[in-house]
Amino acid sequence: MEQPAYIRIAASLRTRIAKGDLAPGARLPARHELATEYQAAEGVVREATQLLLREGLLVSRPGAGMFVRQRPQRRSLVRSWFRERQAGSPFAALMKEQGRHGSWEYDSDTAQAPPEVRERLGLAEPDGDRHDVMRTRYVFASNDEGPWMLSTSWEPLSLTKGTPIAVPEGGRHAGLGVTHRMAAIGIQVDTWDEEVWARPASPEEARTLGIGTGSIVMVVERGYFAGEQVVEVADIIVPAESTKLIYNGPVGNS
Repeated sequence: MEQPAYIRIAASLRTRIAKGDLAPGARLPARHELATEYQAAEGVVREATQLLLREGLLVSRPGAGMFVRQRPQRRSLVRSWFRERQAGSPFAALMKEQGRHGSWEYDSDTAQAPPEVRERLGLAEPDGDRHDVMRTRYVFASNDEGPWMLSTSWEPLSLTKGTPIAVPEGGRHAGLGVTHRMAAIGIQVDTWDEEVWARPASPEEARTLGIGTGSIVMVVERGYFAGEQVVEVADIIVPAESTKLIYNGPVGNS
């Protein structure tokens, strides 16, 4: 089946951008010029450029036209077990190592875990409308580059309700990593896992991260365990274009 004309034009422009024929910051030819070049109606060209705009490859400047988006500098997020076991915020420590100041905004509330989160936490079937998790949403940022990543964390209330760590960013243990906070109530986190996959950003995620709607983000599904008990799961969202994830750790004895 033949592709629609706007898809073919978008693919051609995408290739020109990738090869550098249309360099970052360059102004895209006017719509009527592209229509002539591709022998298509201006409305078809508009559909093509709107697609690339949603993908984050182009930016629109009212009164000036469409421009190839400047590629952001690649940023590194280190995912390390030993980093996570340190006291204090792992994100703040990472920012300090890179000569930046890290900060975060958050909001916490109790909720009934949705089905997918229930499965990851190993929770039983919900009891009516009863809330059974503490949900915390984060926006992590640096002082010079704005938002770096988003995170939504869920912790079972059966473990934390009524304890000093019930609210992750409240009390004397506020801002500490999961392992350090859990240790404060006698729970020793001993394993973790992360699964990484990619998908288009939702409109809200794109708006918060300052990326184009439909841009690809990496989703890091994290879990912390104390023996067989799941103590926390989280979804961490990072822009794929500007972020690389680095995993490291020691090699065990053979």
